Amino acid sequence: MKYFRVILRRIKEKSVKKMSKKKVNKQAQDSTFENVEQALSRTEYFIKKNQKRITTIAVIVAIIVLGYWGYKHYIVAPKVIEAQEFIFPAQQYFEKDSFNLALNGDGNNFGFLDIIDNYGSTPSGNLAEYYAGICYLNLGNFEEAANYLNNYNGEDLYTTVAAKGALGDAYVEMGEKIKGAEYYEKAAGVFSNKFTTPLFLMKAAQVYYTEGKYDKALKIYERIEKEFPESREYRNIEKYISRTKTMMNS
Repeated sequence: MKYFRVILRRIKEKSVKKMSKKKVNKQAQDSTFENVEQALSRTEYFIKKNQKRITTIAVIVAIIVLGYWGYKHYIVAPKVIEAQEFIFPAQQYFEKDSFNLALNGDGNNFGFLDIIDNYGSTPSGNLAEYYAGICYLNLGNFEEAANYLNNYNGEDLYTTVAAKGALGDAYVEMGEKIKGAEYYEKAAGVFSNKFTTPLFLMKAAQVYYTEGKYDKALKIYERIEKEFPESREYRNIEKYISRTKTMMNS
């Protein structure tokens, strides 16, 4: 009997605790609902008080969104299509090495400079910066070549590599040889492959060698030897390494 009385007492205690806990939970819920109601009341009051301002802001936002949508669809999109059409003849002249016509047009068709002036904000206008830089490089105007190539925002890996390599050529031709070598290294580092990477690494190493930067040249030669054994540049790499070590020890 004593055992059962203990059990009953414990059950009663648990029941009291449970009731107390429910009471606390109910109080917390009531408090939460009260806070929510107060927050909603404050929000309603704020909205009523600032209704004109809120409406004005909503209208302005709607105008901005609709204006941007209209600008993109009715102004930007047609210009993008036009630029794609107009750049094609200039690209054809470029492929034929007719660099003056590619740059300036033929009187009937736009050249790359016209594309840049009229459609500079489009993808074709950006690409025209690249083409213009290469044209000027081939025409021997290295300063203009560097200007346009620096304006080009690489659209793909291959033109990015070519643009940085061409910048290396332009700076070397202008006498800024170390800067040119640095751009060759940038061209080599855009993405690793067995064709352009060792090509531009070799160009950088040759510049460093002729400028007496034998430690930098040697480091690049040894990288070509280690990483690009299938490349054309690998064929005489031992000779370059040996020659550079001799100069370093002399």
